[in-house]
Amino acid sequence: MSTVVVAGVLLVLLPIAFNLAFAMLAKAFEYPDVLRHPTADVLARFRDGGSRLLLLWWGFALTAVLLAPLAVLVSSSLDGAAPVVLQLGTAIGVLAAAVQFLGLVRWPFLVPYLVREAESGDPARQAAVDIVFQAFNRYLGVAVGEHLGYLLTGAWSLLVGTAVVQSSAAPAWLGVVGIVVGLLLALCSLEFVGPNEREGWQVAARLTPVVYVVWSLWLVALGVALLL
Repeated sequence: MSTVVVAGVLLVLLPIAFNLAFAMLAKAFEYPDVLRHPTADVLARFRDGGSRLLLLWWGFALTAVLLAPLAVLVSSSLDGAAPVVLQLGTAIGVLAAAVQFLGLVRWPFLVPYLVREAESGDPARQAAVDIVFQAFNRYLGVAVGEHLGYLLTGAWSLLVGTAVVQSSAAPAWLGVVGIVVGLLLALCSLEFVGPNEREGWQVAARLTPVVYVVWSLWLVALGVALLL
């Protein structure tokens, strides 16, 4: 099986797996809306989800890891593009996978521990759990997973789009779409930056779900183009 075929298959399967896992979390855990609730309510919902929810979070985190080999394979499939664009695309794609994984992996490994500690009945310990949960949510969830994740994923998409325009492996219009989507993802990464740190930038909040759907469709379309 050639590199191009494997890249095409992954481009189709990755967004399907990501969106399926996200939809299952939305149904089982009301994610991401549940994060607007008090810490005690979030942890109680997590506890009630049991092993099924734990494994769902683990699987969701692993979908982020798949972006790393995808970035390598896509760069190897776009013959004719400038080497510097392909090399930067590979490096940034791997970094995007890493930060998204770090943002998500707290759920199957850190949060179960916090759930157990919150059930101790000790008010001081429960207060500490609240601080730890919210701190990790801001640090790994917002700063690393979302801010850096959106920014690096946007940069990777922009570079892949540029490489597609330069290459004959896929239609140039798909490259243009990738560039636009990449820029929009980078814009979405500013949701909690600067004066918006506390409540978030509402424009980015409304734009992000739409852009991610378009990004997913773009990946699938690019995968199909490579397979044809």
